[in-house]
This record gives sequence, C-alpha cells and structure tokens, in this order.
Amino acid sequence: MSPTTVRRRPVAGYAVVLLGLLVAGLSYAAITSAGAATTTPRSLSGNAQLAMGRHIFLQECASCHGLFAQGVQGIAPSLIGVGSAAVDFQVSTGRMPAKEPAEENPRRSLPKSTDQIHDPQQIRALAAYIQSLGGGPTIPTRADVSQSGANYGLGQQLFTADCAQCHNFDGAGGALTYGKYAPALTKSTPTQIFEAMLTGPEAMPVFNNTTITPQQKRDIIAYVIQTRNQPNPGGFSLGRVGPVTEGLVVFLGMLLFMVLAALWITAKHGKAHE
Repeated sequence: MSPTTVRRRPVAGYAVVLLGLLVAGLSYAAITSAGAATTTPRSLSGNAQLAMGRHIFLQECASCHGLFAQGVQGIAPSLIGVGSAAVDFQVSTGRMPAKEPAEENPRRSLPKSTDQIHDPQQIRALAAYIQSLGGGPTIPTRADVSQSGANYGLGQQLFTADCAQCHNFDGAGGALTYGKYAPALTKSTPTQIFEAMLTGPEAMPVFNNTTITPQQKRDIIAYVIQTRNQPNPGGFSLGRVGPVTEGLVVFLGMLLFMVLAALWITAKHGKAHE
C-alpha cells in the first residue's frame, strides 16, 4: 500500500484535524497561563496602598464614618486610633460595610460584586489607611497566630475564665442583653480570633497584650481550633451548648412518652370496658 493511498483515506484526515486541534489547545493554554501569571496582582506598599485605602474608604465608609474618619454621632464611631487590626476583623468577617445600623452586626460572607470591599488586598489597603490616621493595634503576623508550641490545656483554662461566659465553653456563641449576642467561633480564622481579643469589637471587652499575653492568645486560639475537631462520644452533640439543653431534651422526651403512655392506657381501658 503506497503512502498516497493512506493519505486519501478519511481516517487520515480526521487524525490531521485532531492533531491540529490538540496543538491549538496546548498553545492557547500556554498563552493564557502565561498571561495570568503576568497579571496576578502584586501586594501594594507605601503610598500606592494608602491611596487605594483612601479611595475605598471614601467610596464605602465615609458616608457613615465621615470624610476624615472622625465618626458621625448616632450613626458610626470614629475610626481614628482603632488600628488596622479592627478594620481587618470587621471587613474580613463581612460585618462592615454594614447594611444598616444595628446592635450587633452579624458575620456574613464577603460580597463578590466589584463595588464593595471583597478582596484581601483591598482590605489590607483600607486597614493601612486607617492605621495611618492615628495608629492603634496592628494586624497580627503569621507568627502571632501560629499554634506551634501552644498549650491547649492552658488555652482551655483561659477560655473558660475569660470567654466561655459569652461564647459558651466550646465557642458556640450565645445571647446577651439589649439585643446583642456573642457570635459563634466555628468559622473564625486564627487571625480573626486574635484581632477580636486585641480590639474588642462591639460588646466584647478588649484583651490587650498586657491583659492576655500574645502567647496566651495563641493558647486560646489553639483550644478553639481543637474543639472543632473533637468527636462526640455521647452521640448527638445537641449544639454542644451544655447540660441545660440536654436536660430540656430529656424532659420533653419523657413528657411526650408519658402523654403517649396515658393515651395508650386510656384507649386500652376503654376497649376493656366496652
């Protein structure tokens, strides 16, 4: 069979087309991956970061906090001196920008639209701008929140003494007075937990590095993270909110059992009487 005969077969044409498509696809993938690598945003620093932060502030925050972050009475507090840690906590947890004034701004997913703060780079830029206005607690570093060498037992003792009254002993959260509540810690990152202790958002008191040292903060964070992975040896956890809930479930279960037993006895006695 001659090579000319092979080239005339339809299969050969299909093979050439598939080979061409494969080459085109590989070429396109290489070009787009190279373009994506060159267009990956770099972390801003210095004046460029502050300029971005000020632009974001004027667009998203100034309507409530004032053009100079001085605050507006009855609407929003001053941001001068709160520090970058407070801004990073409030914005990264989705509490800010707030939709409307409330006693407690709930945690929510970050917006994905381009007209709101949704990107870590934007959050850092805004935090850096607020930090430049009057100082304050800074965003903790990776070493600050590292759980390497943390003492889980001491973290449990500290959490029980300082946090469990509001957040419950396992971080499940709970209701407070005047419409406020302590949020659950089940979705909080180590950085957010550290920032919350450092800045005392909303109803939470401030636990600065003198009250609770950075190492003790790491111990508390390690305990909170550990409780998320603990199994429930007793079966259903019932929200892990303590013996009150468990006792209520047992009481309601026994009450239902007695009502059903009374109905069954009554129905049986009625049939026997007939």
